[in-house]
Amino acid sequence: MGETGRAAAPGLPSSPSPPPRPSPRSIRSLSPPLGKGTPRPGGDITGRLTFSLLSVTLLVSFGSSMLYGYNLAVVNSPAEVLSSLALPFLPAQLVPVRVSALQHIKAFYNATWSQRYGHGLGPAPLTLLYALTVSIFALGGLGGSLLVGLLVERYGRNGALSRSALLVLLAGGFMGFSRELGSPEMVIIGRSITGIHSGICLSVVPLYLGEIAPKNLRGFLGLMPSIFICLGVFSAQVLGLPELLGKDRFWPLFLSVVVVPASLQLLLLHCFPESPRYLLIERNDICGATKALQRFLGSPEVQDVIEEMQEEQRSLSCVEMASVWQLLRERSLRWQTLSVAVLNAGMQLSGIDAIWFYTNTIFENAGIPVSQIPYTTMGTGAIEVVAGLIGCFTIERVGRRPLIITGFCAMGVCSAGITISLLLQAALPWMRYVSVACVVGIIAGFCMGPAGVPFLMTAELFTQSHRPAAYIVGGSLNWLCNFTVGFIFPFLQMSAGAFCYLVFCGVCLLVALYVYLVIPETKNKTFMEISHIFATRRSVLSVPAQLIGMMKLDGYGTLESSSLEGSGSSLP
Repeated sequence: MGETGRAAAPGLPSSPSPPPRPSPRSIRSLSPPLGKGTPRPGGDITGRLTFSLLSVTLLVSFGSSMLYGYNLAVVNSPAEVLSSLALPFLPAQLVPVRVSALQHIKAFYNATWSQRYGHGLGPAPLTLLYALTVSIFALGGLGGSLLVGLLVERYGRNGALSRSALLVLLAGGFMGFSRELGSPEMVIIGRSITGIHSGICLSVVPLYLGEIAPKNLRGFLGLMPSIFICLGVFSAQVLGLPELLGKDRFWPLFLSVVVVPASLQLLLLHCFPESPRYLLIERNDICGATKALQRFLGSPEVQDVIEEMQEEQRSLSCVEMASVWQLLRERSLRWQTLSVAVLNAGMQLSGIDAIWFYTNTIFENAGIPVSQIPYTTMGTGAIEVVAGLIGCFTIERVGRRPLIITGFCAMGVCSAGITISLLLQAALPWMRYVSVACVVGIIAGFCMGPAGVPFLMTAELFTQSHRPAAYIVGGSLNWLCNFTVGFIFPFLQMSAGAFCYLVFCGVCLLVALYVYLVIPETKNKTFMEISHIFATRRSVLSVPAQLIGMMKLDGYGTLESSSLEGSGSSLP
């Protein structure tokens, strides 16, 4: 990261190269206090939605984020899993699709084994092999999330996404030709590679969009990937129907159709610039950053944005790009790091995976014919998309905190409702419909906020030097909790029965309470302003309680910067 910047073009802003950076041990918080007369960094930096911004957002969401949702849904089937609860290592994300796709792949495994060894697989080994096929996706995702920091520092945000698309082409080739070559191993390898790709893109896509978007559009563009994740799930549910690709001869195509969006991204993404913040702050390329900003913002007047970035660059001029270990040890960032951990872990521990696990049974108990359940499941996929759209179009009006607090509270209440309805449906038949309504409520609440806001806020809570490490921490926790829920839930369901959903209710309500008490609103604020808010909190915590007295709140549970005026305290 010690590269010198390119010479600025005539008429473009320039700045001296940052001084040499000391060792990583010297990392400290350099945020000054915000008091009277202190100008807010960046001024009023806003922007409009340009064609370039919208195009690149749709492209990376379609070519990367949607593949995550598709790969979650393409091989999972709760109806089959429910008959195999003895397998504790089943994956957390169990999104319903037509059972025929599951049976076709299992039949291929059994037939190939018979050709090789002269006898078929028994039920237990066959289920074990298929469970490995599904769960290897989560393990690949964990591996991919650990590579994020290295990739975005070496290749940039745009470059990392372009190169990751090659993984999808490789995985599609493995899965698409697996039947022709008689190799179940190719399906498993392909699934692991798609997991690596998803682990990378789940972090890099919101990182890229968060850095290129004006502050007044950061929430809108940041939630766009979550809508495409829902579209990916919905696409797999539709294509998995027997009328389309759900037939035996089509299952290799069903698995490998992901190469189409990835190819489109690979062909077109190089037409868009790299992240301006990456170019200026990390590469000191003022000329490249200015051109990128002019392209994304659709205006030659980008001096205010350049000055805001240069202020952040100056504040970080003696700070190395932090590693995960350095981030975890940095006391000045403990609240941001804890917040990212709570949001990402809470997203997976909220019980959304368990709801998908039990959806088919709940629908069947409500009297829906078994033959119609896949089409009913498609309806829940449509609800996901609609809820995601509502969140996307309202986040810049209501803010991040209301969406995520409301979403987790709705999930908690509906999880308790499922427990009550399952306990009472034998005595009160109409409670079956209450359980269906609670399932819909959990899905809608999740997709409106908790599904996408944690990835967005991971970018917003950190400055440039710590952002990649924060995404590694958040992504790793996300995938670990994903796998943990799949490991524990069968045991939890067998031991606690309907009461198991009360555990998820408690988790959702605790996360909502944490967000209400700790995390400030980040809507329409620059990254430096958000950093100042947390610096102010640290200063408040260092002042004795008797000196603070009654301080005015800003309406979101966080102290206004003016609360410290006259306190005489300095930031650590």
